[in-house]
Amino acid sequence: MTKEEILRQYYGYEAFRSGQAELIEAVLAGRDVFGIMPTGAGKSICYQVPALMLPGITLVISPLISLMKDQVTALNQMGVHAAYLNSSLTPGQYRKALELARGGRYKIIYVAPERLMTDGFLDFALHTELSLVSVDEAHCVSQWGQDFRPSYLKIVDFLHSLARRPVVAAFTATATRQVRDDIVRILELDRPVALTTGFDRKNLFFGVRQPRDKMGEVLKLLSEHRGESGIIYCATRKSVEEVCDRLIREGIKATRYHAGLSDEERTKNQEDFIYDAQPVMVATNAFGMGIDKSNVRYVIHYNMPKNMESYYQEAGRAGRDGVPADCILLYGGQDVVTNQYFIEHARENEELSDRELEIVKEQDRERLKKMTFYCFTEDCLRGYMLRYFGEQAAGSCGNCSNCIGEFTELDVTDTALAMMKCVYESGSRFGAQAILDCLRGSSSQKIRRFGLDKNPCYGCCKDVTIHRLRQILNRLYVLEYLRQEGEPYPILAMTQKGRESVLGDVPIRVTIQIPTEKLVQQRRKKGAGYTPAAEADEGLFAGLKRLRLALARENGVPPYIIFSDRTLTDMCRKLPRTKEEMLQVTGVGEVKFERFGEKFLEEIRKGVE
Repeated sequence: MTKEEILRQYYGYEAFRSGQAELIEAVLAGRDVFGIMPTGAGKSICYQVPALMLPGITLVISPLISLMKDQVTALNQMGVHAAYLNSSLTPGQYRKALELARGGRYKIIYVAPERLMTDGFLDFALHTELSLVSVDEAHCVSQWGQDFRPSYLKIVDFLHSLARRPVVAAFTATATRQVRDDIVRILELDRPVALTTGFDRKNLFFGVRQPRDKMGEVLKLLSEHRGESGIIYCATRKSVEEVCDRLIREGIKATRYHAGLSDEERTKNQEDFIYDAQPVMVATNAFGMGIDKSNVRYVIHYNMPKNMESYYQEAGRAGRDGVPADCILLYGGQDVVTNQYFIEHARENEELSDRELEIVKEQDRERLKKMTFYCFTEDCLRGYMLRYFGEQAAGSCGNCSNCIGEFTELDVTDTALAMMKCVYESGSRFGAQAILDCLRGSSSQKIRRFGLDKNPCYGCCKDVTIHRLRQILNRLYVLEYLRQEGEPYPILAMTQKGRESVLGDVPIRVTIQIPTEKLVQQRRKKGAGYTPAAEADEGLFAGLKRLRLALARENGVPPYIIFSDRTLTDMCRKLPRTKEEMLQVTGVGEVKFERFGEKFLEEIRKGVE
């Protein structure tokens, strides 16, 4: 079969997405390849299609147990024999899988990098025809990447141990120039065909808010996405627990995920989310890598991540099916402090020397600064993101909160100077809350005990709301007039730039976004409140979803493995009555039609009678 015939028969798609055909052709021609493709761009097809055309076995190296399980399940549902080898298998299951692999049972095998140099796996690899080795999440090989994993350094040793070097393919969603160079060098890619498909996910709406009440904002967003699947990312385990508990008290079906839970609870909670038993997942960044769930309609960041790479990767878990989805970041000044703490106390890369560790920290500090600027820019959010990753961007995308919002600029020089003078007069000995309380003229015991009621700036901002004071304080962080330092309780201190601004009486302004009816209407159209059923008959769409859920339970797989929301929507649009017409629906291939097609045709007939 040709690559187009495989795409049609197994995946149910009529055409390849951008970059897929070029990379597949390069692999089939025996060339190494390097694909930089955003989440949802279809990286897996770039190695799965040639795997079905090449004579030997394709190894997919991945650190993500959840991704392996998802993709192997999806492949087997499509009629492709595949397996995974990782720590989730018992010794007996692992031996059985290797035995079947030796017997030629599988065309595609997913393997964790830690397994590559073990005696049993090496023996298998040395006596097997390997046509292709595909390295997923390839940025993990670089010490300068955001997810460096020492086990990835074993990959090149594994390749050296083989009698014949197979074609090597590397894929990642995000990579700076330094990380890209590292991937090519460390994996020893031989003059690879390199392709970047672009980072723009046009179906995603990006928004930044600085709400007075984050939890209230979350509840408002969830009411707009009632019953839909979404992820809420929090910076700390404590925040995960607090947000999840509040949602449950509000009657929202939610679950949680963080490193403090037992393996059993994390696995159960993850499966509840994947199988739609609990549509809302509240999690730290420990959750999500390798989750292939296609119907996530929103990703809310309760706290700002520490860099744009992490934000793009986490936000990109929304709308993998190409249907409109929301990515909303809720910014608060404390987010910067939390991330600064994480950077200064990072111990993830124990292999680094003290000098290398300091270089990494300095790079992380710069990344945090650019992430913070994203939260305050008045320019197009999508454009800011694209430029960060080295791409050209249009002036306005029309699908982010900045492009469809309205702003007003306020001169806050007097209040900002008072804030900086208050910090200076207090000897830079207090945290942000104490300084704000002093400016507001609080008569609390703490203020009196530390003598802040004697500060010359005491009470001078009593007519300014605490929300506006926090906005101004955040602006002073961004402008680098003030910084927070020390632990465990950070204090406010003036920078050299801040001291010069106080002496020079430099004007300071903040830009405030004004909610408009246009913004509300645009969000309803592009993101919030959107469901695929909005483009189809709601009753028929609901019936197809119920059938999909029943089949998913019967087969022990997540609903989106049966068919994605996008496929169900296309069924509602095209209303197929025959096999030939059903095979024209996106995402319906020959094998899936043989397994499920007639049942969906029957449901469609009932729905339109």
